[in-house]
Amino acid sequence: MDELVHFIKSKINIDDGDLECILSYFKEISFKKDKYVLKEQHFSTNYYFVKSGGVRIWFDKGGEPVTAWLIFENDFFAELSGLKSGKPTRFNIQAITETTLLAIDKNSMEYLYEKFPQWQCFGRIIWENAFLKVINGIISYQTLTAEERYLEAMQQSNLVQKIPLKQLASFLGMTPTSLSRIRKQIR
Repeated sequence: MDELVHFIKSKINIDDGDLECILSYFKEISFKKDKYVLKEQHFSTNYYFVKSGGVRIWFDKGGEPVTAWLIFENDFFAELSGLKSGKPTRFNIQAITETTLLAIDKNSMEYLYEKFPQWQCFGRIIWENAFLKVINGIISYQTLTAEERYLEAMQQSNLVQKIPLKQLASFLGMTPTSLSRIRKQIR
């Protein structure tokens, strides 16, 4: 859990005893490449920290998978729409490569928010940063060329290079043919 400890301490100052208590609520879960963390129409119950590897969040649009988001090492994620509403999710969350996650269930997270004000501060920082990533993604999609979006994605993680062409193209909002052409031009 060293990765999570370092991540938390990079965001907030927290007493070691409080941090030890918080960490005791996390469970390590490993997924092989292409295995599902969560499937569409199932219930979202956890928040996750990516210890290693990465996941993609996608949904089905008329029989075609659309990659909505990519999350890599040292980042938190949750399927918030299902988690907060208590309704089945409309998304699939799938491991991109061998992936290890640290999971904490919703009830434990809420309990820790109540018990530790610093943990509540941590949660606010995490979700503010997530919101900024969404905003930046929208602005990038609206203002950057397809090549610029690809180059920006390449800076996120070396795992981006391991994502199948069709999934990466979907995430970047272009066809696999366009992405293939861009890759050839850059090389």
